[in-house]
Amino acid sequence: MIFGRSERGKPLVEPVTLKILVAGGFGVGKTTLVGAVSEIRPLRTEELLTEAGRPVDDTSGVEGKHTTTVAMDFGRITLREDLVLYLFGTPGQERFWFMWDELSEGALGAVVLADTRRLEDCFAAVDYFERRAIPFLVGVNCFEGASRYPADSVRQALDLDDGVPVLLCDARDRESVKEVLIGVVQHAMDHAADRRQAALG
Repeated sequence: MIFGRSERGKPLVEPVTLKILVAGGFGVGKTTLVGAVSEIRPLRTEELLTEAGRPVDDTSGVEGKHTTTVAMDFGRITLREDLVLYLFGTPGQERFWFMWDELSEGALGAVVLADTRRLEDCFAAVDYFERRAIPFLVGVNCFEGASRYPADSVRQALDLDDGVPVLLCDARDRESVKEVLIGVVQHAMDHAADRRQAALG
């Protein structure tokens, strides 16, 4: 590499880096989603669930879950040569919500992951991003054995604005998750353009 040019003579591309949050209730698949697309080994802060946490960690519907995120998940995915996403998975339990303000600093947008068996668990995340005017979409993680509902039914159940995208996805599948992340970036860009337009009057 000589004078800022690659060996093939092409100018180096300094990628734009964007921060995306992945939020939602306990056991909804946030850690799985980050791990499915991250091109680096994801940073995970998972600890085993204990008897001490039983009164506050509601595992109904996710009885097979034995660990929980206590700080955050972190991963990275390059969508294009000039566009890199940094993914931050938020902790799901209420006792760790104080970290959300720190994690959301500088975020372009967010994915609120939802499980139709425990839809009420994502109300707090939806409310958080609405109050802070952070663009978000809802990704419905289609678990095996869970009832499938059309996106409009989920939108109605969550009382979402018409402008909030709702996408069905599989948090284990890389291509499915990439579509969700592309959707977040597009929604955030549209949101920014609308705000610029409104400011111009």
